[in-house]
Amino acid sequence: MSLLRSHSLRIRSPSTRRPGVVERVARHQHSAAPESSPRSLWSYRSTRALAYTSVFVGGTWLLDTQFNASAITRNVRTIWVFSLIALDYKLNFNEEKSEQIPELHQRVGDRMYDLLTSNGGLYIKIGQAIGNNAALLPAPIQEKFAKLFDDAPQVPYSEIRSVIRSQFGKEPAGPDGLFEEFDENAIASASIAQVHKAKLKSPDGNGPVVAVKIQKPALAKQVDWDLAAYRLVMWAYEKYFELKVYFLVDFISDHMRSELDFEREAQNAIETAKYVASEPILADRVYIPKIYPEYCTKKVMVAEWIDGVRLSDRAGIFRLMGERDPRLARAPLEPASTLPSRPLKGGVAAIMDTMVQLFSAQIFSWGWVHCDPHPGNVIVRPHPLRPDRPQLVLLDHGLYVRASETFRRQYATLWRGLITMDFDTIKDVADQWGIGTPDLFASATLMKPVRFNGQPGDLDQLSQYERSVLIKERLKKFLTDTDKMPKELVFIGRNIRIVQGNNQMFGSPVNRIRITGEWASRSLTRHPALSGAQRVREYAGYVGFLAVMLGIDLAFWAARVRQWLGLRLGWASGGFEDELERTMRGIAKSSFGVDIAATAFEG
Repeated sequence: MSLLRSHSLRIRSPSTRRPGVVERVARHQHSAAPESSPRSLWSYRSTRALAYTSVFVGGTWLLDTQFNASAITRNVRTIWVFSLIALDYKLNFNEEKSEQIPELHQRVGDRMYDLLTSNGGLYIKIGQAIGNNAALLPAPIQEKFAKLFDDAPQVPYSEIRSVIRSQFGKEPAGPDGLFEEFDENAIASASIAQVHKAKLKSPDGNGPVVAVKIQKPALAKQVDWDLAAYRLVMWAYEKYFELKVYFLVDFISDHMRSELDFEREAQNAIETAKYVASEPILADRVYIPKIYPEYCTKKVMVAEWIDGVRLSDRAGIFRLMGERDPRLARAPLEPASTLPSRPLKGGVAAIMDTMVQLFSAQIFSWGWVHCDPHPGNVIVRPHPLRPDRPQLVLLDHGLYVRASETFRRQYATLWRGLITMDFDTIKDVADQWGIGTPDLFASATLMKPVRFNGQPGDLDQLSQYERSVLIKERLKKFLTDTDKMPKELVFIGRNIRIVQGNNQMFGSPVNRIRITGEWASRSLTRHPALSGAQRVREYAGYVGFLAVMLGIDLAFWAARVRQWLGLRLGWASGGFEDELERTMRGIAKSSFGVDIAATAFEG
């Protein structure tokens, strides 16, 4: 009992405790337990979530990089960049910030260029397709796209070896290899493939030297993701910027996919060789390298090796032809230091005449159009049987479009109408194709300025914001009915612009407009379904075309005389294409409020 009493004395009732002691102890215990604090609990859970997210993102990135060719990473980068662009325009494209709009366009150009070059692969091809139709985009964006070359670092030989082994079940070279010899270092590397030099096997050991085009292995994993991103971006731009671009997505995507099929490219080359052989004007002047079908698969193509000078090597071409570069006034004439030992006949005019004839025949006669005639895809060599004459060798047959008979007739009619300034004909074709601004379309097609009556006056006084709004409104009016628009115009227009740029690059030695116009007008007289009366009318139109061409010829030769004098007097004088470009840029600025970059028409 005394023990119980003694113990009970130690236990205070709530009423007898010292005030604040229990409360202080409780608060101390509560603060010492993190699970009982809402703020600490939130911090703990946030840290754990962040750690899990980091592990997930890092693991996804690692797997994507190692096993998926960075396809997801590339898409995330694309969506992020275009989200930034859209937000930038939303916040800064307004009348209050009108004077800052050029800086906005520069940021957009830089972001798009960095995105395309970082992602590489099909992004380069898509960027080039945009760049070759970029004359109405802001000048900073035009300039960035003009620098978008289809060039890329080589992939390691180990990856090339794995592609050949997967396609043929053999090593590239060796006793049991596919080739007698195989150069492990690529001769050229582009966005989707690279080219190696090799030697075919033969009983005597003197097999032919060949070019082996091998698709980069990452492309197969990236293509679906890349085209999905392209589709999303085009959808967003049509929805939020009201630009009619989405209707082309399927057409362009299908052709991008076909460019990755090297068996189809081999067949394209064989078909083009047949067309060339059937055309007397071109049969001896153009050559398509021989294809070895037994060595061709979806990812590997083997063709005859051709030595020569690429058209992109302007200095080399002038040396080959024994001419002085007209852009380098007073520069000493360099002797030909490469093949052949003596300059070839005809000068660069012979080369460019062949080029313009070739692509005009494709558009207006064959309906079979090579869509990537940039200078890197053309080689000039001495003719094997006539070594004093140049021969043009056409490479890279991955991208072609087939133009229907109806389209070719409409396009030829348009060209003849453009040259003879038959505005009713131009408007009629534009209407058939759902085009609401025939003046702008005419200038873009002919690659020379075309004014219609009633165009707006000088717009030089407009603010940057007002000009940009005007461009957007004109682009919205350009297509009134996308169902009527011939989709092949996208690639044929690219062909025309690159050929124009190639001619301009060499000082405009030929009258491109005359050559192309003659093919167009001549094709109208040869249509097999014409009645006798219709054929007579077409020939009358052809005679009228020739009469009008006399004026264009005079303008061309006047430009050539000024260029010749400038070369000898040290003036910086351009060629006919340069004069057309300057006039077109002036009209674009005064009549449409558009600043076209100096590089917009380069090939």
